[in-house]
Amino acid sequence: MTTPPSATPPTSTPPSATPPTSTPASATPPSSTPVTAPSSTAPRPAPWVRTKLRAAPLGTLLGAALAFVAVLLAAALPRAQDRGADQALRSFLERSAAGNTSLQVTAPSPDSGQSAQALDATLEKLLGPTGSTFRVDPEKTVHGARTTKRQPLLNPELSKPSGLPPSMNLLHVRQAESHVKLAEGHWPSSTPTAPVQAVPGEPAPLQVALSQKAAATLGARVGSVLKSESRVDGTPSVEVVGLYAVLDETDDFWTDNLGCLARACEHYYNESLAWDVDALVGTGDLDRMSTWSRTAEDFWQLPVDIGHLRADRLDATRKDIASYIAGPTAATLARETGRARLHTTSWLPERFEEARARTQAAAPLAAIGPAGVGGVAFVVLCLAGALAADRRDAELRLLLARGGSRAAIVGRLLGEGAVTVLPAAAAATALAVLLLPTPRLAPALLSAAAVALLTLLAFPVRAAVLLSPARPAGRWRRPVAELLVLIATVAAVVEVRRRGVAPPGSDLDPLLIAAPLLLALCGGLLLARIQPVVTGWLARAAGRSSGLVGFLGLARAARGPATTGTQARGSRTGPSVLPMVALIVAITTGGFGAAVLQSVDSSRLGVARLTVGGDAAISAFGKSPLPAGLAKAAGELPGVRTSVPLWIDHDSSLHGTTVRSSQVTVIVAEPAAYAELSRVLGCGSFDPALLATGGAPSADAPVPALFSASLAGQAEKGGTYTVQPGDGEELKVRVAGLVDCTPAHPARDAATVVLPTGAATALMGGADHPNRWLGLGDVDGDRLRELVRSKLPAPSGTPAPAPAPIPGSGSAAGPAPLDELYPVHTSAEAVIALGADPLQRSAQRLFWASMAGAAGFALLAVLLTLVRTVPERAALLARLRTMGLRRRQGVALILAETLPQTLAATLGGALVAAAAVALLGPAMDLSTLVGAHVPNGVRLTAGPVLTQALGLAALVAAAVCAEAATSGRRQITTELRAGDQR
Repeated sequence: MTTPPSATPPTSTPPSATPPTSTPASATPPSSTPVTAPSSTAPRPAPWVRTKLRAAPLGTLLGAALAFVAVLLAAALPRAQDRGADQALRSFLERSAAGNTSLQVTAPSPDSGQSAQALDATLEKLLGPTGSTFRVDPEKTVHGARTTKRQPLLNPELSKPSGLPPSMNLLHVRQAESHVKLAEGHWPSSTPTAPVQAVPGEPAPLQVALSQKAAATLGARVGSVLKSESRVDGTPSVEVVGLYAVLDETDDFWTDNLGCLARACEHYYNESLAWDVDALVGTGDLDRMSTWSRTAEDFWQLPVDIGHLRADRLDATRKDIASYIAGPTAATLARETGRARLHTTSWLPERFEEARARTQAAAPLAAIGPAGVGGVAFVVLCLAGALAADRRDAELRLLLARGGSRAAIVGRLLGEGAVTVLPAAAAATALAVLLLPTPRLAPALLSAAAVALLTLLAFPVRAAVLLSPARPAGRWRRPVAELLVLIATVAAVVEVRRRGVAPPGSDLDPLLIAAPLLLALCGGLLLARIQPVVTGWLARAAGRSSGLVGFLGLARAARGPATTGTQARGSRTGPSVLPMVALIVAITTGGFGAAVLQSVDSSRLGVARLTVGGDAAISAFGKSPLPAGLAKAAGELPGVRTSVPLWIDHDSSLHGTTVRSSQVTVIVAEPAAYAELSRVLGCGSFDPALLATGGAPSADAPVPALFSASLAGQAEKGGTYTVQPGDGEELKVRVAGLVDCTPAHPARDAATVVLPTGAATALMGGADHPNRWLGLGDVDGDRLRELVRSKLPAPSGTPAPAPAPIPGSGSAAGPAPLDELYPVHTSAEAVIALGADPLQRSAQRLFWASMAGAAGFALLAVLLTLVRTVPERAALLARLRTMGLRRRQGVALILAETLPQTLAATLGGALVAAAAVALLGPAMDLSTLVGAHVPNGVRLTAGPVLTQALGLAALVAAAVCAEAATSGRRQITTELRAGDQR
């Protein structure tokens, strides 16, 4: 009969070579000095953590590397989002005019006692409440006083282009002298003007300084006394005592609410031109400024420092600005400054609201990538914990059998993980903070701590589950969990379809952005149910053939890996769900995000083409024709597929409709080419046969025409009407069809009439010389501009530039460059301009970086699954090799076992991604990402989804093949050594 082992684990200290002998009490020497026991020479027990880490150095390093990468991504993604949001906010505000980012404070000037010191003291009090959520740069503030109404200058020698007298305002600007250079005379006096009267009953003139350019325009000089209308209260005149030159007219100091200090401004009364000028007053005449226009006001312009604004504090900043404009802060400032009528205005609240709406619109794309990589990383960490627990299952159960408690074992495992994970997590967090500086630290720390905690607990929790007493298997647990996931997915999809991914005016709901992940999880769970059944069918079909490799590999793929522990060896649990879920999540999020970006690119190209009128356009101003031969030469350039010369008249009239006469835009074009242009641009497609004239028409025969939809209520199809171009000629037309828009004038509500060349050109003067050219194809803008320059007429015959084209006429918005008489625009350049927003670029960069991380983690999930079954598979291969299995057949066996799950996950991921686009895509607003207003919706195309699915599948298949080739080379003698415990 054998003695059962002791419940107490054996000590690591070896027994002494000479056991101590007990001494009877009678043998004790009669000495009062106690006998000292000999010191023990036995070695102390080795520390548990150090021993275990040294026993598996490779596993320790891999665990630390996994923790480092996971925590680095977790800490870096929030900081990258913050940096992108801050950069987008500042760029958006910088593109606004300087006055739109300033606080404009005004107050009526005091009736008496006005001084520069009072203005400066008020400025100090106005700067007091700033500095919390927003700050004002004191070096860029502008403050002073100004009159509120321009007064006409009645001097007969002054310039009067249309017979109207020039008008003048007076300003005192405290910072003006640092932005100008005195060119002639002297600055106005800083002491009050002597009350000596030049003429009895008239006050002494105010001393002013005028810019050189304004003086030259008016015809004034130093010493000129400029007089205004006399009033009973004695409106003073002004004396020009100095002329100054502006150092930099492009400086915001001059372009922002300072009137006409730098030069004279043009002012039109109907078509009559008059000059407006402003003059600088010295501190000596501050108290008399109001006599120029009866009233004056003090002003303080406080530019908000855009570089210190943060997107995460935008709501708090908006509240503080609103309080400064009309709230507690405004009331406090009015009381402290002693100016009861202090008034503050600013465009910043509106700009902040626009910036917040833009951020919300771009948030889904910015969140899809991090959510995808987070889901895949969670699966990988769970797999890594399961792999470590399976590898040490026998050791852990032995410790439990030798008397160790579950709590003590889990505590030791936590100690092992802390030594490995915590230093790696701390280093990763520090690196993310160093590489991506941003003021906000809390999100990165929380995200890094959560991932580090998951990495630390994955193995101990799995070990605690393995060491728990076996419980009866509940068949209801998995179906209930899957049902809960399905319910959550349906709720998320319904909510997205009802509210949209980013509802206007609200922050992004995590449930809404989790909808693609929930769809991927549902797909993974469904595929985990279907894949073993389908693989089993394939295995049975392969079993009917003579080969063994296919049947054995597919059978093992359908059954899954063998279980370990107390269960019977050789029992199977089915294929692992986690790696399949990881692949499907990566493919779904990648395919959905790629479909979003593809829709953004296609929408942006469509907007650019409608803005330009095609892929390239050459415009002439007004009715001026293009140079002779230019349209034909442009159509012969390399890359041009369709050439459409046009004649456009925006000043035509349509007679005979229900409103008798209405202004329309007439477009004369070759029907076939114009129909092709309309079809490609998706703007008013029509059959060119509608504009066929059927031979040479007579002068009285109506010409077929296409009317815009806006004219449908005024004209009926088949009716005959009269078109009168701006030159006064008339042309009878009949309505051959209606179009909702037209490429040459794409505004949906524009009143347009499209006529065919031939009949129209013969009956309308000037229509035989096109004034617009539109083209389709890959057109080089620089080459097209060179062609235009080569066709320009001689300098003596060069026509003067005319005003800018009419907005919405199909040409690019804004005036033509000064060096181009015939501006050239291309859709490629318009696409670049639309995509230049930092908000779009940061969202795209964050998405692709996240997708790269998700692909890496998905690949790691597959590799961990392969590593988990390496011992069993290697033993099988070794035994089969002894029975004649060749090495190539061994590799084929491994591929037959591992690739079905990968291929199934690829197909399932592509289908789930397509379903996500179909279900969630219509709820996304792409206007912010496109850069222009476009209809909502992500279009489902096969390219982006298949690219993501096939790319990840190829990466995983290559890794599987590499692992299979490595496993096939294992030595048989090593795998079949005596005492093998597999």
